[in-house]
Amino acid sequence: MFSKTKKTERIDPEQREQYEYARARIKQKKRLMQHFIVFLVGSVLLIIINPVLGVGKEFFIQNWFVWAILIWVFLFLIHVFNVFITNKFMGKEWETRQLEKLKAQQSARITELKKQAVQEVTVAEVKAARPDEFPDTDSLKKNNPSNPTAENEL
Repeated sequence: MFSKTKKTERIDPEQREQYEYARARIKQKKRLMQHFIVFLVGSVLLIIINPVLGVGKEFFIQNWFVWAILIWVFLFLIHVFNVFITNKFMGKEWETRQLEKLKAQQSARITELKKQAVQEVTVAEVKAARPDEFPDTDSLKKNNPSNPTAENEL
C-alpha cells in the first residue's frame, strides 16, 4: 500500500490506437453475429406465424413471409458487406492515408501563404525605404484617363 515503487505499465499512443481499433472491429463482428442470430430466429418465427398459425392469409400476397425473409436477407448481406468488404477498403489504413494526404495539402498551402506574405512584406519595406522611386498609387488613379472614377474624385 505504501511501497515506494509503483509498477504501472504505460501503453504508448500507437499501441493504444491499435487496441481501440481492434475493439471496434470486434464490436462490429459481434453485432453482425447478433444480427445473424436474430435473423435466424425471426425467419423461423415468420415461417411459423404464416403457414402454421394462419396469420396473414387475407393479404394480397399468399406467402408474404417469403418476401419478408428475402428483404431481411438483403439487409443482412448489406451488413456483411459493410463489416468485411467496405472496412478493408476504407479501414484504418485508408483513413491514415487520407489524413496524411490532407495534412500534406494543408502544409503546402500554408507554405504558399507564407511565401506570399513574405513577398508582400518585402515589397512594402522596399516601398517604404524608397518612396521617391514608387509613385503614389492614388495620384496615378486620378491622372489615369481610363479610370472613370478619377473624374468624380476631382
